Amino acid sequence: MSRERSTSQDPIHNGPWDVVVVGAGAAGLMTCLELPPELNVLLLNRNAGKRSSSRWAQGGIAAVTGPGDSQFLHGDDTLKAGAGLCDGDAVRLLVDQAPHCVERLLALGMAFDRNRDGSLATTLEAAHSQHRVLHVQDRTGRALVDVLRERVEARPGLVHRRGVRVTQLWVDNQRCCGVQILDGPWLHWVPARAVVLATGGGGHLYTNTTNPPQACGEGVVLSWQAGAAVDDLEFVQFHPTALKLADAPCFLISEAVRGEGAVLVDPSGRSPVAMLPQRDLAPRDQVSRALLRCMRDQGLSSLGLDLSPISAEQAERRFPTILERCREYGLHPLHNPIPVAPAAHYWMGGVATDLQAATTIPGLFAVGEVACTGVHGANRLASNSLMECLVFAGRLRNIALNDRSRPIISCKGPEPFPMSSPGPAAESLNRSINALRSACWDMAGVDRRVSGMQQTLRELLKDNDALQCSPLLEAMRNQDKDRCFQLEETCRSNINLLLDLHHRQQASRLLLEACLFRTESRGGHFRSDAPTPLPQWRCHSRQVKGALIHTRPVTD
Repeated sequence: MSRERSTSQDPIHNGPWDVVVVGAGAAGLMTCLELPPELNVLLLNRNAGKRSSSRWAQGGIAAVTGPGDSQFLHGDDTLKAGAGLCDGDAVRLLVDQAPHCVERLLALGMAFDRNRDGSLATTLEAAHSQHRVLHVQDRTGRALVDVLRERVEARPGLVHRRGVRVTQLWVDNQRCCGVQILDGPWLHWVPARAVVLATGGGGHLYTNTTNPPQACGEGVVLSWQAGAAVDDLEFVQFHPTALKLADAPCFLISEAVRGEGAVLVDPSGRSPVAMLPQRDLAPRDQVSRALLRCMRDQGLSSLGLDLSPISAEQAERRFPTILERCREYGLHPLHNPIPVAPAAHYWMGGVATDLQAATTIPGLFAVGEVACTGVHGANRLASNSLMECLVFAGRLRNIALNDRSRPIISCKGPEPFPMSSPGPAAESLNRSINALRSACWDMAGVDRRVSGMQQTLRELLKDNDALQCSPLLEAMRNQDKDRCFQLEETCRSNINLLLDLHHRQQASRLLLEACLFRTESRGGHFRSDAPTPLPQWRCHSRQVKGALIHTRPVTD
């Protein structure tokens, strides 16, 4: 069994690695478990700790497990939520495999909540026609990641390194052959027969988000820079109910709370969603827009989520994490409505993949929120995302690896990084990041404004051109495959911040271009100048580096 401690001061060795997995949330961990057991796997985690969007997932995992429900109904709900842009073959794969994935999780030790008769407990979430969302109280994501991590750490032939950042994908002759990594003070290339991206989404491109800071679209940018196709980036899901307090970060108030009976109210106790056919459990894009309209009309920064229809005993049992977090901020959630407002939550778009989780570059795969599988269409059905991670990770049991004929590189001894320039000040870079996040929220958020997006894009392209010329980034981009650079701490820190801003600029640019390209409103994409869906836009958007943005047909 191969092991390396995450605190190792030596650079990661050059393998030979069969697969490099980038990201250690649910998608990355499940991928490690599903890859053939004889493969040597390197799992890279940018975080030194345990943060991931998967761990923050509260609601649950959608699957057909009880009487009265069926794969047909689950598929039909998914298609309706996706507003005409779900790929039928991907949806059928998801709903058919979902019950098997539940059995797999139970075998791994996942302790889902159960009814008194011992059957699996399920709840109702928005746009589901049946109670089919499995859960572990209100911490399903954390429970899932904890179970998977324990099993991954016991896998033979796997090395897990934390605090390692992938800075570039290695593409040679139109095949992905490995990654360039910033591993502590070391910058070097690591060859592999396949690379699997499981880096998460891009909610942190926005000021208001339920996502952690690393969810900034980095995997999408790395793939696009390498020449892979990215699809449907205009479709962002804004969760209607994130905790909204002046002195607190956004915190997700799970849709399951409304599924159990909680209702949205304005200060007068009226419903801001009364005009929607499914009211509080309408699709998330509809609820988010209704809340935003009500807040603007009444000059409010938040609305209320009233938990009084749920018994205190039931609320304490089902939502202990949410209640505890609210009480930490001095709220009394069982007596007074929780202040909530929409926040960026999930990116339906991502790196285009097929039913085998393969991208358009041989040797490069993507799983989880970083991928666009065709399952979610224009709007994700609640709790389908964790299941999507599991289903498409399972497709990698038959991963197609590059051949072994490529020479294994032999790195020269570590040498100083060729640039000693300090680069821009950290304070200036952080200001630029925050300004970009604010612009994305204001112009490309729940309600998108064309003139604002156009102006933001113009400024972004100018700023990005200037950053591209950074000597530090140029030296990093041009590193020979057989060289290993050792960076001083100041230089390493500056490269990290430059990459943060550069990748956010690139991801925001791709997002804005996709938003401007689609001249209609559909699902998670709403433009005030074109507020209705149009039949000619029943197609996916696609972006490839060096080519004009274009469309691809929906697979029925």
